[in-house]
Amino acid sequence: MADVAIKEVHKHYGAVEALKGIDIEIDTGEFVALVGPSGCGKTTLLRMIAGLEDITAGDIEIAGRVVNDLQPKARDIAMVFQNYALYPHMKVKDNMSFSMQLAGAPKDEIKQKVEEAARILNLSDYLERFPRELSGGQRQRVAMGRAIVRNPKVFLFDEPLSNLDAKLRVSMRAEIKSLHQRLGTTAVYVTHDQIEAMTMADKIVVMSNGRVEQIGTPLELYDEPQNLFVAAFIGSPSMNLLDAKVVDGGFQVADQPLIASGPTDWLDNGRDVVVGVRPDNFALRETGLAIDVTVTEPTGAETQVAGHIAGTPVTCLFRERVEGRYGDVLKVVPNGPLHVFDKLTGQRLGTAQAASVN
Repeated sequence: MADVAIKEVHKHYGAVEALKGIDIEIDTGEFVALVGPSGCGKTTLLRMIAGLEDITAGDIEIAGRVVNDLQPKARDIAMVFQNYALYPHMKVKDNMSFSMQLAGAPKDEIKQKVEEAARILNLSDYLERFPRELSGGQRQRVAMGRAIVRNPKVFLFDEPLSNLDAKLRVSMRAEIKSLHQRLGTTAVYVTHDQIEAMTMADKIVVMSNGRVEQIGTPLELYDEPQNLFVAAFIGSPSMNLLDAKVVDGGFQVADQPLIASGPTDWLDNGRDVVVGVRPDNFALRETGLAIDVTVTEPTGAETQVAGHIAGTPVTCLFRERVEGRYGDVLKVVPNGPLHVFDKLTGQRLGTAQAASVN
């Protein structure tokens, strides 16, 4: 049985349909990330799971029980917010134990659970401090500690790392993933950052315009995006998408050939398609697709080159040091999978393999 089941859920705000028939099953102990651009409906869906938004149609089940009409406190969930939501006049230990105090839990039980959560989160030395005396990362850990002491069936995270600097976000990603692996509690995590989703989640739900575009493991979404939206959204830098035409044994990009090594007889000759190539699946050669260079960004271990192929913006990622200035022309060939999509519908048609570059 799924720990959280979302069944044909709709949400209307007047005439605006924010969610359009969402179906998701989240297994017990699974870490699921809801990702998508701003306005796609991911936070609305999370708030509906929490009971902070009403459901227009459909059902949400937690541990086999329909919770549509239950108050948030009766759903056995704990939520961690983007802004921490700590009480500034309370010490860390009181912030963490506040919900248990309201529920009238015994003092010994409260003390035990707070100390256990503090140990898990490396907060034992900070229990007597106020939130203003903590760093951003420590405050976020206090917010997670407040959730842990409740021992909920489901953790809900609403973009909890958005207010942290880049370096701290990386370390907190690792902390949250480690915490989930130790506790084994079901988690639903909302983020617009697909790198967070890729590195933390067991399963990713990609949303757009109130609909689910694809559900799968991080590598399933990366290796086999089912449409152009997912192809462009998952991966950093994002997949390069080139308009092409199927031509005997390969593809034509404008007036430049793109050769496939394997058979493409599953594609009609002359068909208009979009060919996707990951940035790190290009190799420099003396002949190949011409890139009009816009900017070169060396990072030491690799070089990122941005430019245009036949007028289409592209990004290439090389594991070598590349010289290139604005206006230069580089020649590249793909050296990995060619993701093929129907140009009209945007749906995935299949994968071809680029011809060997050795």
